[in-house]
Amino acid sequence: MRSLIALTYYRPHVSGLTIYAERLARGLARRGHAVTVLTARFAPALPARETADGVDVVRVPILSKVSKGVIMPSFPFYAAAFVGRCDVVNVHMPQFEAALLAGLGRVLRRGVVLTYQCDLQLPSGWFNRVVEASLRPLNTLAARSAHAVVTTSEDYARHSPFLSRYTGRVHAIAPPVDLPAPAAAETARLAEGWQLDRGPRIGFAARFAAEKGVEYLLRALPAVLAALPEARVVFTGAYKDTVGEEAYWQRLSPLLERFRDRLVFLDLLSAAAMPSFYTLCDVVAVTSLNSTEAFGMVQVEAMLCGTPVVATDLPGVREPVRRTGMGRVVPPRDPDSLAAALIDVVRNRASYVRPREAVAAAFDSEQSLRAYEALFEAVRG
Repeated sequence: MRSLIALTYYRPHVSGLTIYAERLARGLARRGHAVTVLTARFAPALPARETADGVDVVRVPILSKVSKGVIMPSFPFYAAAFVGRCDVVNVHMPQFEAALLAGLGRVLRRGVVLTYQCDLQLPSGWFNRVVEASLRPLNTLAARSAHAVVTTSEDYARHSPFLSRYTGRVHAIAPPVDLPAPAAAETARLAEGWQLDRGPRIGFAARFAAEKGVEYLLRALPAVLAALPEARVVFTGAYKDTVGEEAYWQRLSPLLERFRDRLVFLDLLSAAAMPSFYTLCDVVAVTSLNSTEAFGMVQVEAMLCGTPVVATDLPGVREPVRRTGMGRVVPPRDPDSLAAALIDVVRNRASYVRPREAVAAAFDSEQSLRAYEALFEAVRG
């Protein structure tokens, strides 16, 4: 089967949406399917076309960037060419071009599957409100053209204002999470290089974006440090120059400065190093604030490495802890509850840890790929 996976940002950009699409593309290619990724050439140094892990990546030139999006005048021509060559179009939303891709798929009698990653909630400001308003009718057009819509969980689908309008076409498929077991040598190297030989260590693996709620983790630190005086927060991910988040970084700066001796920044770790990062953490915090976060794959990744999680009580985001019992769920925007949960998990860590096999059974990457295969086969033209 020939699949076209379309999204705005692909590797080397790193975000949950990007990682999800990459794992799906590579997984389908590994299972013998022809997979093309159509995405933006968001940096001039990126090749216009390349093949990686069996996936053909085609990057469309951009004219400029607008907030977190890009303007690609030639995109309709690329879309028409590559939709015509596939059996199924898989569009990862939010994406401005979703309606165009879905419409082309219908006109050309291709199967159309939307992967609805999240309800987009941009930071405050009149321009972001305009962006959100302009996306709503485009999302509606895309959904009306689609044969099926995939979301991360039934929990998220029930609570999404958008998805709840298309319940007959919504399929809940957990994101594919394929993470190897930690390598002892890499773990030792990381611990020595970043002096992570003392703790407790609270991990945070995400971009510094407004919806991630980093400030609430920082505001929880006084209470955490009162109970765990040696605790540190270890960050990995894009924390500087994050697209569209410059103002958020400025707002965080006073808190980052206040606790700088308790913060460790590992920059963006390689995929091979991530299992070791999770292993070195006593707990991982997921402090997301709104429905822009629909799942939080880092939770499953941490659990596979034996590390419990404290996550906010949001639709979809609470699913990994609910299904495994491997951590705590706390209200969003509540640093006191967050601090209490972090302290509890660190002090009683053994009671929250589950075997890797149990986590893998709850979130089986191969099962997710099989579900996509079956859905693609059902809608293909």
